[in-house]
Amino acid sequence: MSGHSKWHTIRRAKGVTDQRRGQLFTKLARDITIAAREGGSADPDLNFRLRLAIDKARANNMPNENIQRAAERGVGKGNEAALEEIYYEGYAPGGVALMIETATDNRNRTSSDVRSTINKAGGNPGEPGSVAWMFEMKGLITVSLAGTKLDPDDVQLQAIDAGADDVEVSDDTLEIYCEWTSLHLVRQALLDQGIPVTGAEKTMRPKTLVQPEEKEALSVLRLIEKLEDLDDVQKVYSNLDITDELAATFE
Repeated sequence: MSGHSKWHTIRRAKGVTDQRRGQLFTKLARDITIAAREGGSADPDLNFRLRLAIDKARANNMPNENIQRAAERGVGKGNEAALEEIYYEGYAPGGVALMIETATDNRNRTSSDVRSTINKAGGNPGEPGSVAWMFEMKGLITVSLAGTKLDPDDVQLQAIDAGADDVEVSDDTLEIYCEWTSLHLVRQALLDQGIPVTGAEKTMRPKTLVQPEEKEALSVLRLIEKLEDLDDVQKVYSNLDITDELAATFE
């Protein structure tokens, strides 16, 4: 299982989506704003990335007025400063590569916070392009088979027939990877077949994984957690590979 997948499994097990609901709503709102701006529309029927962001916000009980305000901000309504989506790159202890997705209205603040957090953890901030080549932008669809009678092998075959590139299985959860530009079609094909899709999003998937020593791996996990808790950071991707035993230790 990839570091990205394992980390989010850990976060779910810890019951931590974000440290505070207010912080969660802020990150969801920024997702919506960026999606509206990038897609050039505040109408989710015309902007698939925006639809994904709104679906995620609603799944987390974000009020409709907050959703609408965030979408309108993305198309220039309101007096708030414009948000930029910026990726920062670097290395964590053990040579683990990091891609850090941010949404910010102040590049200097965000850059300073990210670099300081990486440096304090014994990592090294990188220049643009230094680790980006190690990742591929993909669509990620999450399917939960808990409480269903569906066979994971059958669902994998249906996902591949629908256009998926790869499927990873962990307990009752399937993580289905596809081309980012095909995410809408693959997701809809699965829904049409009655597959219980619980999430669909953009992800940066590592091409190769790194499995450092246990001490370094735990340091990487702590660094990722600190980065994800920064206000301007939306998501952190890595090429960390860890064992189930180590994941249980961190939990």
